[in-house]
Amino acid sequence: MIGNQQRSRRQTAIRLFAREFYESSLPDGGQGEYDPRFIVTKLGARVNRMFVAGVVERLERRDTERGPMFSGAVRDPTGLHLWSVGSFRPELHIEMEELVARFEGGDRFLMACIGKSNHYTTEDGGFRCRMQMEDYAIIDREVYANWLTETADHTMRRIDALNKAQTAETTDANALRDAGVPADLIDGLGLALNHYGEWDAEGYKVGVLQALSAAEGRVVSFEEHEAETPSDSNVEDSDVESTSTDPEPKESAPAKVDDSDIESVVLEIIKTHAGAEGVDYDSIMKHCAQRGLSDEDSIEDTIYALRDDKCEIMEPRFGWFKPM
Repeated sequence: MIGNQQRSRRQTAIRLFAREFYESSLPDGGQGEYDPRFIVTKLGARVNRMFVAGVVERLERRDTERGPMFSGAVRDPTGLHLWSVGSFRPELHIEMEELVARFEGGDRFLMACIGKSNHYTTEDGGFRCRMQMEDYAIIDREVYANWLTETADHTMRRIDALNKAQTAETTDANALRDAGVPADLIDGLGLALNHYGEWDAEGYKVGVLQALSAAEGRVVSFEEHEAETPSDSNVEDSDVESTSTDPEPKESAPAKVDDSDIESVVLEIIKTHAGAEGVDYDSIMKHCAQRGLSDEDSIEDTIYALRDDKCEIMEPRFGWFKPM
């Protein structure tokens, strides 16, 4: 007890897939000194602390004026969870150094991460979500499969609550309660409906199916986990094998190019493969690799130069790009 104030109790870590988190754009709470801060998802989850898992896809160290910091990403069936370890978490730095060395040496592994939800606003007003890591563990496929299954259950519970909330006459708490919305989701869904409006959660259901497919053992290698998927998909579903029985004919491999021609190749790839929502970052990288471009840092710099400096492409949602 501090004076007449009491610290808020530690928030439960919410299980959620990447797409639900990175499509969020509503901050909430944080008015008082000890009040927790939340990000409210489109499914009404009020996320202060979060529990995520997936294949490690990015890991890097950066030196800042305050000391070293680390950033990375893990991929689940619906997309990327971005996370960071700041200079104020020195207890994690030695282990992070070791993980970066493993990653740069070509090792790929599964991680489970717990941390605080965080967001920032870009210069053009975009809302970006990421996680400040508090703890992590290297996990095996059985633990990952359990996380996928449990997170799918949590997600479907929120989808069911959303469907009930959308039948209510108003977003008032009493109306949502009468519609059958669980008590712990009423506040979040009231905020979500007022902010996001009416929308269809079908894409999130697809993500659940992909997660359950992976949990059932269809993904047996990291290569399959990272397999390329159609670029005009509404979901980054590279965690599962394709079940199509009538695949489209493969295109002949284009001629390889030198790294010096990165800009024109990246722009061509985006124009060629962007669907209604654009083409995702990872698909761009894989198409570039097929064209003989090997410097991922240069490709990433080129993407953001085309977006920010030359204004030839846009980023309609996080990690997806399309021509202007």
